[in-house]
Amino acid sequence: MAATGEKQPKYRKIADALRAAIESGQYRAGDRLPGENDLMDTYGVARMTARQALGVLQAEGLAEARKGSGVFVREFLIRIGRRSIQRLAEGQWGSGRSIWSADIENRTLVVDQVAVSEQPAPELIAGVLGMEPGEASCVRHRRFVLDGKPVLLSTSHLPASLVAGTAITQPDTGPGGSYARLAEIGAKPVHFREEIRSRMPTQEESARLELSAGTPVVLVCRTAYAAGGRAVEVNEMVLDAASYVLEYDFDA
Repeated sequence: MAATGEKQPKYRKIADALRAAIESGQYRAGDRLPGENDLMDTYGVARMTARQALGVLQAEGLAEARKGSGVFVREFLIRIGRRSIQRLAEGQWGSGRSIWSADIENRTLVVDQVAVSEQPAPELIAGVLGMEPGEASCVRHRRFVLDGKPVLLSTSHLPASLVAGTAITQPDTGPGGSYARLAEIGAKPVHFREEIRSRMPTQEESARLELSAGTPVVLVCRTAYAAGGRAVEVNEMVLDAASYVLEYDFDA
């Protein structure tokens, strides 16, 4: 908002008008917004001003440009209700089900770009896991694709000495995933902590998640604790904010 006494730039006024039209339902998800020529005629402005106005909406994530077609109100075609409490319950992974099955129901999930390696633990990760800086950690990189659209990047860190010789060091961890394998070696997760932030994506994240311009990401850092308070995994996740609704359902 412009300060008192300041004249608001023309492109901002146009962007405000288009935003209000979107919020009122005049333009719905998937609708094409007026193009540069239309805005030039309607508001009597130069092409650059019209382009800046549309750029504001794209930067805010309300609209997206489609090459050769124009600028459209963003559509949120994939809606994932991330049920953090239900998905991490032992009854989920302990019975051999993926924690993802709590979110996706009968939709098609593919985990690709899987890479497992042993690397020196970064200082912050080592501190959480009770390791010495530089001590070996098992690092699992994965990309999750739902209904053909990449929606999440995941990087898990576990003490290499803890998981050595288990399926956690393999691309396919088996039924129930890493948590079921941790339970088999006496390191069953009994408590979880998640920290959530948001920001704009890096260039690499944007490419791997196939994000439209102006789409932010949600960062979820989950730490899994075994009995006695020992941290056994740190999982850093990058979520496509246009695809997710974070759901929390618990008793008072």
